[in-house]
Amino acid sequence: MSNQFGKKGWTPDRIENLKDKTFVITGANAGAGFEASKILLSKGAEVVMLNRNEQKSIAAINELKSEFGANANVSFIKMDLASLSSVRNAAKEILKTLPKIDALLCNAAVAQLAKQEFTSDGFESQLGINHYGHFLLISLLFNKVETSKGKIVVVGSEGYKMGLKTIQFNDMNFDKNYHSNNTYCHSKLAQIMFAYELQNRIKKANKDVKVYVCHPGASKTSLIKKDAPLITRITWSILSNLPIVQSAEKGAYPELMCATEKDLKQKAYYGPTGRNNWTGPVGECEVESFVYDSKIASKLWTVSEKATQQKFEL
Repeated sequence: MSNQFGKKGWTPDRIENLKDKTFVITGANAGAGFEASKILLSKGAEVVMLNRNEQKSIAAINELKSEFGANANVSFIKMDLASLSSVRNAAKEILKTLPKIDALLCNAAVAQLAKQEFTSDGFESQLGINHYGHFLLISLLFNKVETSKGKIVVVGSEGYKMGLKTIQFNDMNFDKNYHSNNTYCHSKLAQIMFAYELQNRIKKANKDVKVYVCHPGASKTSLIKKDAPLITRITWSILSNLPIVQSAEKGAYPELMCATEKDLKQKAYYGPTGRNNWTGPVGECEVESFVYDSKIASKLWTVSEKATQQKFEL
């Protein structure tokens, strides 16, 4: 597949002046979300971070203001994707305070938890945070994004093609077969399938919102944490010092491209295009056909509405 942006692929040099544009980013006080915030601010945008940790958010904002000046238009709203009530409260605050949303970047994630953990609402935490939390947030903010003829960017993972390669409807919490990697892959597949289903429903409803799916490749972020299995942590600490792993800044390029580039194809999957899609020029990647299974995606939508107690009608 040839790269539409040439040999070097997409880079932030392509971003034009973003004055008067508002970007809302989940999980933006570290890693790729923080790097995305930095680049957006450098182009004159307003950035609203949705993070669960107040202290880390204040530190991140201070760092950004020391780099871009006291007038840098960056703020933070407390939101924990592991709590549906926290997501609802944050959405209320956003709807009250933001006149528009030009792009909503669903960047936050947890990964590779060694033991089965649960959100405050009783969901397996990787599915609860990565998929259900974002499903609810997108539903609550959809009309605001549409008012701006804006974009929704879902940050997936190459993990979607590992694991079960389908949605485990008979045991969404993995009570019988919990596995740190398979369960994580399940949550990322759910996010990606939901995004393509959302595209289909937007088209049918004739709404003016664009939805993009991307992945960060293998990037040096804080995604693999102390809660991951020991062998995963050891392997990652070795890999992250090799050239097959890229910086968190480069890991932010795909979501930035999706949030700012004009006339991108929607029924596509974007990220690094090098070996194994780990690193390399950012552009369109091959995608496995099972992510487009509309029967599974439609059922997932219904299950997600029930889990979040949120009817998502377009």
